[in-house]
Amino acid sequence: MKEKRRFMEPEDYIDPACPFCTEQYEKTPPVRSIPADRVIKKLDEHLSRSDYAAAERHLLYWLAEAEAGRDPRGEFLVRGELVGLYRKLGREKDSLGQSEKTMELVARLGMENGADGATAMINRATALKAFGHAKESLPLFEKARAVYESSPALRPEMLGGLYNNYALALTDAGRFAEARALYEKALSVMEKAENGEPERAVTWLNLADLETAENGPEAAEEAVARCLGEAEALLDRPGIPRDGNYAFVCEKCAPTFAYYGWFMTARDLRRRAAEIYGGES
Repeated sequence: MKEKRRFMEPEDYIDPACPFCTEQYEKTPPVRSIPADRVIKKLDEHLSRSDYAAAERHLLYWLAEAEAGRDPRGEFLVRGELVGLYRKLGREKDSLGQSEKTMELVARLGMENGADGATAMINRATALKAFGHAKESLPLFEKARAVYESSPALRPEMLGGLYNNYALALTDAGRFAEARALYEKALSVMEKAENGEPERAVTWLNLADLETAENGPEAAEEAVARCLGEAEALLDRPGIPRDGNYAFVCEKCAPTFAYYGWFMTARDLRRRAAEIYGGES
């Protein structure tokens, strides 16, 4: 009987390194990218309602999907958002842990000299500063600044955010003149940003804290009043979108106004935030 012809199989022309080696027969599955825009849009919805538990569940789900799909850029995106979320929630171990993993991805993807890599540095530096490690954050801020300032297409709000956060760390380190110069840069650059008034208000309040830290409460009283007046006027400016970002800024600014005795302003800002979030004033 004539032998039936068969097609060649891999084992016909590949010699395994050992009888138990099978790697050459396995195919690497394709990368399954997560839908980045949809992930961020849904995250913004959770954050606009201050639903941080839902935001965490959402991010952890997509982190698992990015890892399962071998999508390092998706993983980079989600871990970066987790750094900020955990920082906001005061979870130091989680925030710094995610930032370490994000920096590993920066090195793995060769992003050290790009804007995305610089943003990851800023996120880690901001987390370090928030949890009492201001001096450790300074080299990261400086490296990120060099990248940002050499990126002409960078959005002004990103540069303004860098200057603000870097200046906060410099203030904690007692480097007041450098911090003041960066706050002035932040105010200048944010004038170019559409609807940048809330972020400029935050900068003015940061300047009030800088004046107090450098000169003491009594000597800084007049300068502080001017800074608070500028911030209040920016938050009251007609035409500012009363969205989730505005509500977040109002909540962030209210304690500073209260600290300096501007209680009515603080109460009004909390009311505005509550109305946007759909809560009670």
